[in-house]
Amino acid sequence: MGPLAGYKFVEMGGIGPGPMCAMLLADLGAEIVRIDRLVDSGLGTASNPKFSLLMRSRRSIAVDTKTDAGRELILDLIEQADGLIEGFRPGVMERLGLGPDVALARNPKLVYGRMTGWGQDGPMAKVAGHDINYIALSGVLHAIGREGEAPVPPLNLVGDFGGGALYLALGLVSGILEAQKSGKGQVVDTAMVDGAASLMTTFFGLMAAGNWKDERGVNILDTGAHYYNVYETKDGKHVSIGSIEAKFYVQLLELTGLDKEDLPPQMDNAGWPLIKAKLEAVFKTKTRDEWDDIMGGTDVCYAPVLSILEATEHPHNAHRQTFVTYDDVLQPAPAPRFSRTVAEIQGPPCLPGEHTNEAMLDWGVSQKNIDSLRASGVIK
Repeated sequence: MGPLAGYKFVEMGGIGPGPMCAMLLADLGAEIVRIDRLVDSGLGTASNPKFSLLMRSRRSIAVDTKTDAGRELILDLIEQADGLIEGFRPGVMERLGLGPDVALARNPKLVYGRMTGWGQDGPMAKVAGHDINYIALSGVLHAIGREGEAPVPPLNLVGDFGGGALYLALGLVSGILEAQKSGKGQVVDTAMVDGAASLMTTFFGLMAAGNWKDERGVNILDTGAHYYNVYETKDGKHVSIGSIEAKFYVQLLELTGLDKEDLPPQMDNAGWPLIKAKLEAVFKTKTRDEWDDIMGGTDVCYAPVLSILEATEHPHNAHRQTFVTYDDVLQPAPAPRFSRTVAEIQGPPCLPGEHTNEAMLDWGVSQKNIDSLRASGVIK
């Protein structure tokens, strides 16, 4: 079992970063019961859940949260939990009668994890948004892309998952560790705009030191530098180069056949366009696989740019079992890894309400109470 075995969480059903956070915690061994809406529990008409990978490793119960009995049931579960995950707009949980004050009164050691785009307060707190908006406001999106071109959204990895799910997971675990000492729970206000901004800390330092321009595609790590870039190969594929350090850069020049004496100094950014053009021409003389034969395994700081499916088949990833097949679906394995308490996928993605009976029994709800709640339409 993973390192979080024995810890229990209630997850209020949602999409995106909330489920990602819950999946991460569940893969690490936490027991999580997901509260889905009653209207989502049509098992016969729902699409195949096996591809909703963020829903893996936990169980779902379907509850009518707008009834007194439904709210009381959720509070009974909260009373037993170490943490709670919710990703609604500010005020929604309060209107359901499940806000932090009510939950912490029921369970004073509860760590109440809240996930929003803009945060629980501020001028934009109650405005709708998505990942692209949160990273735009935090300065991240402006920084990603090539010079003279529009910003490039990095999928929804930076806001939803990097600045959202991971920061919420860290906040929950940190809060639980603190609660074990103080005996007191608290609220974790996780805003994706905050998390995305936090991820930019290095670049604020570089800018303050005068080593980073507030422009796109002209800096060391944003495709401005020739030695940290992506290059097209003869077959229309690409390779990645990260030869920042001088000793790695020397190998890059040797393996591409460029003469250092004929080039401007590596760190002279005025000469970057010239060297970049030379590298572009060189890399187009061979296929990606040919460059892989030349540079693979060297200290150039090189890797082929693989597609999603190609990545699952690369020998290094295969050796580490970075990707696994579970329930006939190829997917990323749990991360990070632990030497003793091994993280693992605990089960396939859940359908809304799929485990209502068994999960409630495991969480101490009597069969008589379950039958009564079902008969009254509070659960399915």
